[in-house]
Amino acid sequence: MKDATPDTKSTPASPFSRRGFFSRLGLGSLSAAVGAEIVFGDKLPAGLIPLGLAQTPAPTFPGKEDLTLLNDRPFIAEVPAHLLDAKVTEAQHLFVRNNGHPPAAEVANPETWTLEISGESCEKPTTFTLKELKEKFEHHTLQMVLECAGNGRSEYNPPAHGTQWTVGGVGCPKWTGVRLADVLKHCGIKPDAVYIGYYGADTHLSGDPKKDAISRGVPIAKALQEESLIAFALNGEDMPLLNGHPLRLMIGGWPASTCGKWLKKIVIRDREHDGEKMTEGSYRMPRYPVAPGSKVPDEDMVVIESMPVKSLVTFPKSGVNHPIKETLTCRGHAWAGEAEVKEVFVSLDFGSTWKKADLEAPVNRYAWQHWSANLTLPQIGYYEIWARAVDSHGHSQPMMLPGWNPKGYLNNSCHRIAIQGV
Repeated sequence: MKDATPDTKSTPASPFSRRGFFSRLGLGSLSAAVGAEIVFGDKLPAGLIPLGLAQTPAPTFPGKEDLTLLNDRPFIAEVPAHLLDAKVTEAQHLFVRNNGHPPAAEVANPETWTLEISGESCEKPTTFTLKELKEKFEHHTLQMVLECAGNGRSEYNPPAHGTQWTVGGVGCPKWTGVRLADVLKHCGIKPDAVYIGYYGADTHLSGDPKKDAISRGVPIAKALQEESLIAFALNGEDMPLLNGHPLRLMIGGWPASTCGKWLKKIVIRDREHDGEKMTEGSYRMPRYPVAPGSKVPDEDMVVIESMPVKSLVTFPKSGVNHPIKETLTCRGHAWAGEAEVKEVFVSLDFGSTWKKADLEAPVNRYAWQHWSANLTLPQIGYYEIWARAVDSHGHSQPMMLPGWNPKGYLNNSCHRIAIQGV
């Protein structure tokens, strides 16, 4: 019997960074390698490896076969793109990104859970029970994208340090909670307030109780947006323990690292929050373009705020066969941080030509938008479907990789899937 223990040291294959043997093959040899003629192969960008050669079986976490385990200390798992096809992401298909060890189930007890609001710029420090929080403040439900800033990191070359996400570090479920603004205003916000910071009940990987696994935050203006929630439910039910049960922050349009899990304390600060993973290079980007492999001084790094425009092909599943000259309906989602998605395009010929997809409006601000398009495969052979979104400010996804950065953040290159015309 095959050992169920995943090899957490392995790195998922990256279609953009493969070098060596495949990079030296000509078009005919590449066609032979994928088992079919690469239709539009003369338009394949130089150095790009066909996706069909990069798709290798990935380890899964026992009991969570739908998730692909990327690390077990801390626990990190992503979701294959085709399992994100639902308009509302199911809890079982929401990615997991932890920085420390989650609290034990008996610790994460809603009956005994409390949340403290304090800090230099808090007028009336207060501690609420979860019951009091739910009774005192109005409930709101919003569907919002949650995405790790490092989603897509595995494609960067030279490799960037960190979890080697492919495309599955994203989801868009419905979140129910109370407005962060309502709670902060109830406790009093002093005029000198600049930032909020959070602290959770997760423990540092070292086991040292004096160390925080992560403690980040957002500017006060972002915290006071009506979509910023202290959430206690996901799709109408208690959220999974690994996703923050019984209480977490949900900050729309910004990286998931701002959405603290197992929320125990929020501080209103008179300065930019300086908690764990707020300083040095964590969740920061260079303020100017840098050459691949460069070292960037800490003072030249800026905190990531709005996430970039991005899209995902969720149907069909990559690697399937489809009859030629028959309509193929493909679909997926697109999102754009603080902006909205204006247009989505799809391509069958490696980005040489593009067809505009049908695009739905978001159900609310910070929700992803659904797109669909009908394509036809003209002849037998290998194809790739590429998707490219454009936001309301005119920013478009790059066809391949955006500028390299030391931590491998914010890769919003076109998503692509492989398909065989038969």
